Amino acid sequence: MRTGLISTAGLKSMPCEVKPRFVVLYGSQKGQAESLAEGVAEVAEEHGLVAELSCLSQNEKYNLEKENAPVVFIVSTTGDGEPPDNALQFVKRIKKKTLSTDHYKHLRYALLALGDTNYANFCNCGKTIERRLQELGAKQFYATGYADDGVGLEVVVDPWLEGLWKAIKGALSNMDSDRTGYLKAEADDSPKEAPDSTIPDVQLNLLSITDHQSCESIRESVETVSKFATAASSLASATPTAVSDLRPAFPAGSPGLAPQSRGTASVSTSAPETQAGDAGVPHVALAASLTHSLPPLSESSLNVPALPSPYLDVSLQEVDTVEQIIGPLNKETLHEVPISRAVKMTRGDSVKMALLLELDISAHPMMTYHPGDSFDVLCPNRAAEVEDMLHRLGLHDRRNHQVHISLRKDTKKKGAQVPSYISHNISLLYLLTWCLEIRSVPKKAFLRALVEHTGDGVQRRRLQELCSKQGAADYNLYVRDPSLSIMELLTAFPSCSPPLSLLIEHLPKLQPRPYSAASSCLRYPGKLHFVFNIVEFPASPGRPAGRRGLCTGWLFDLINPVLVFPEKAESSSSPALPKIHVSLRPNSSFRPPSDLSAPFIMVGPGTGVAPFIGFLQQREMERKENPEAIFGETWLFFGCRHRDRDYLFREELEGFVSSGTLSQLKVSFSRDDQEEASTSAAVRPRYVQHNLLLNSQRITDILLKQNGYFYVCGDAKNMAKDVNDTLMQMIQTELELDQLDAMKRLAALREEKRYLQDIWG
Repeated sequence: MRTGLISTAGLKSMPCEVKPRFVVLYGSQKGQAESLAEGVAEVAEEHGLVAELSCLSQNEKYNLEKENAPVVFIVSTTGDGEPPDNALQFVKRIKKKTLSTDHYKHLRYALLALGDTNYANFCNCGKTIERRLQELGAKQFYATGYADDGVGLEVVVDPWLEGLWKAIKGALSNMDSDRTGYLKAEADDSPKEAPDSTIPDVQLNLLSITDHQSCESIRESVETVSKFATAASSLASATPTAVSDLRPAFPAGSPGLAPQSRGTASVSTSAPETQAGDAGVPHVALAASLTHSLPPLSESSLNVPALPSPYLDVSLQEVDTVEQIIGPLNKETLHEVPISRAVKMTRGDSVKMALLLELDISAHPMMTYHPGDSFDVLCPNRAAEVEDMLHRLGLHDRRNHQVHISLRKDTKKKGAQVPSYISHNISLLYLLTWCLEIRSVPKKAFLRALVEHTGDGVQRRRLQELCSKQGAADYNLYVRDPSLSIMELLTAFPSCSPPLSLLIEHLPKLQPRPYSAASSCLRYPGKLHFVFNIVEFPASPGRPAGRRGLCTGWLFDLINPVLVFPEKAESSSSPALPKIHVSLRPNSSFRPPSDLSAPFIMVGPGTGVAPFIGFLQQREMERKENPEAIFGETWLFFGCRHRDRDYLFREELEGFVSSGTLSQLKVSFSRDDQEEASTSAAVRPRYVQHNLLLNSQRITDILLKQNGYFYVCGDAKNMAKDVNDTLMQMIQTELELDQLDAMKRLAALREEKRYLQDIWG
């Protein structure tokens, strides 16, 4: 495939030294969409094009109202289908009802949407932008891609990016090659734009969420690779074709590839030793793992991504005195508040440990919240992991040196800039503690960059496999799925010695962790409660020992001295109260109905019950303040493993029922063998969705006849999907509808903001 040439058809009037331009706009919350947009801009020159890269928030750098070049949008979705923060104002602008239906009639666009099917409103930001662009007259020149982080973004991203270049050139061929063509047409009142029918109809067979079979084949391919370790005899039939058939994101042979992969993209370093068995089938001496592959991957030529352009110069400067900075620097957006109480909520040998923390926010009167709101906790990286990283980089003796970061003068990276979240005059220790997410899972571009700093040939080859098209299944199995950190990866590849600049270029910003408020200001003035499970990451091939979640593990260590256990009474004297940094995240949609008479149903197993405790505390106080008011029914579906171990808020929930605040409390226990005698084993509800089915008629009546509300909080990957499927089944059965009509009714509930979710992965 010839990747560096552009057809001159339709562009003959353009001087040969001027390359055609197109625009790349991105909206990104955590950096993935931004990284992809930067990659497109970097590779554009090799395709004979010039890319103008901008964030959607930089509206001074682009003007869609007058743009006469193709525009490529790459956008992610965050929260409950919301636009990223840096795309929010753009979405608001294009949604203005005063805009005419031909506002963007001159615009030609392509769009790549990033999302995660484990969450509601998959790729909603991309869908919103596309729908609005079309309503305003814009025309699509390339099929939209909907990439799913639930199965791996690259499944859709790679083929979409590979086909993008031909589509851009096709669009350019059908648009006037004179960049002033549109302006001249307006002046002459004689439009010279090619008819819409001449724009090439780009056909791209994308793997999207609607292609369930394709998604399943990806999962099966990952499972197939995992069997290599125990079934060497099945090698011949275990090729992960669903993954290896995909094309690379950026064409192999692009400048920046490792020398041995330039041009043909084949890598010929040594593969694991094999010997033929009795039947001539290779007998593999090594088991598949993070650091070792098996045939056919170990014997394949590889298509690896282009080497990311380095763009930062980083130096460390010794200073006479080091200012010891404790805590994050962005104090203006954070509140430092003490933990006034910490209680262990689970009992005995429960599978998970749940803790309730009470924060004293009385010193911050402006920090008001409503039931359903959440807030961020900013935690540091673990001190032991920071120390390990310093040693691994060979910089431990320079931990207190100041970090100086500047742009490389020779960088070819489009839109390169020093990360805004890294302040001046900070130490290396502070940088690794508060600024960089050293626990983040390394992206393939990072793995590709690490290849250049790996001395051992076998280890270089394995890193190339993990970032290649052919190694996609191995990457998922050994890096992505177990949430391997960069430190764990570097431990597994001891000959890899990256410079500090590489970490700053590739590691994302240390993100705060969100938690739902589990209280009401009316019940607890000046206090804020939240509850969480201690997250545990088990040992894996790249992780010799398990570890706790970053924030939950840090909070546990912090409050352990003042922790109150359910089996013991609170002590009248306690150690000094620790403080943490928090900021509110108002959620204007996930709140109880403003109409007190409206009935609502809450589904929150495990710690998903947290926001509903706030709902019910608020309702109880409102009932006391308005004894004459009419209040709608309230239902709560709660689930846990064992009645006597992890039934969170049991006494408070039963108190809500006694006071009439909670009309119906339906609880299911998934692991208890003994149930009340009145409940037959045949219909014993193990999970919340089973209890929903047992009350199908009442629930559908509340939702569809009484205009009630339905709230779900908790695990996105399993519970939320099961509840959604169950609700659709209930609507289908009770209203005697076919599946499509039931889906439409459910979609209408979402559109009316009466089916709301607060879920996490």
